[in-house]
Amino acid sequence: MAADRFAVVGAGIVGVMTALELQKQGHSVTLYDGWEPGHTRAASSGIHRVTRSAHGADELYTRWQWEARMRWLELQAEWGIEILRETGGLLLAESGRSQWESAAIPTLSRLGIPAIKMSPPELATRWPHMNFQRVEFGIYEPHAGFLWANRALVKGYQVFLQRGGTFVRTRPRTTPAERLEIDGKPLAADRIIVATGSWMREMFRRTLGSVLKVIRQDVIFTSPPEGSTTYDAGNHPVWIDHGYPGYGIPAVEGHGFKAVIAWHESDIDLDSDDRVVDRGALVRSRQYLSYRFPELVAQPITDQKVCHIVMTPDTHFLLDFHPDHDDIVLAGGGSGSIYKHGPVVGEYVAGIATGRWAPDSRFTLEGRQGLSLGESPTGR
Repeated sequence: MAADRFAVVGAGIVGVMTALELQKQGHSVTLYDGWEPGHTRAASSGIHRVTRSAHGADELYTRWQWEARMRWLELQAEWGIEILRETGGLLLAESGRSQWESAAIPTLSRLGIPAIKMSPPELATRWPHMNFQRVEFGIYEPHAGFLWANRALVKGYQVFLQRGGTFVRTRPRTTPAERLEIDGKPLAADRIIVATGSWMREMFRRTLGSVLKVIRQDVIFTSPPEGSTTYDAGNHPVWIDHGYPGYGIPAVEGHGFKAVIAWHESDIDLDSDDRVVDRGALVRSRQYLSYRFPELVAQPITDQKVCHIVMTPDTHFLLDFHPDHDDIVLAGGGSGSIYKHGPVVGEYVAGIATGRWAPDSRFTLEGRQGLSLGESPTGR
């Protein structure tokens, strides 16, 4: 296509990675956000994010994560900072609810991605500090781990500026017809990519109000016991516990042991709610620690973070043109899983915006409906 002036609205991981890719292709790119990239309101601003290859039976997401892993390692070398820490990752399959994990094993095998299926006795021998009640089996991915989320995002933004990109600190609004404008004037660009994460639902309420759901995610960090290295990143993997459901990241560089309950019943007002964990979240988190990590129940909570996730009905990403405006690409619907795919998603969105390919049907607006546990790419 002839267009070479691109506006990317939203400077989270999808926006920044898309802007870098368009820039690499020789296009003029302006990035817009109402706050400094990496700001604490954003979903991409957390300290770190889990990354693992398993996505149930879905080969596309599994391949994308494995490719993104290589891209993150390349960026790590290019930018001179640690982005990916491969602690290994442990996925726990609950008895009677193991369809997703059971589907992941042959998928990983077909794609040549290392993974080991472990029985409860094997799990207990390797990680004796964990309680494996109700676990049917585990999957250990040696190349899973976590991404330094805020660090990578801010560095990517800095590289974008160093390469001649433009950043405008303002939040474009939408008109009743869902066109974008700034201070009452149309946003001028040949093509606009909107990657505003959870804010996208409110911006395009007519089009996305029934497709996207924004939920609050309260995160706590617990201190490991004094003198203990058991819960440190050198000894403990990241983990996904879909049966509870919970997930987390080991203690690292002074940050406590991160344990998150995937609680989908809490809403958040993105523009006015204080980012302070509520009492109910603290209670649920301690209940989970008692269930899976009993030694940590008596340890103090040392930090907290209120995040948010934008979900689609089928947990597939939303990467598609606006149905009424062929110059607007909507890029989001991460369902709590998009950060790990960042470099690959950025390239894919840039390809849609430049006309190199059409969106895959799983990413389009049409026909969104819930999937069974075994079909969902995220396991949520």
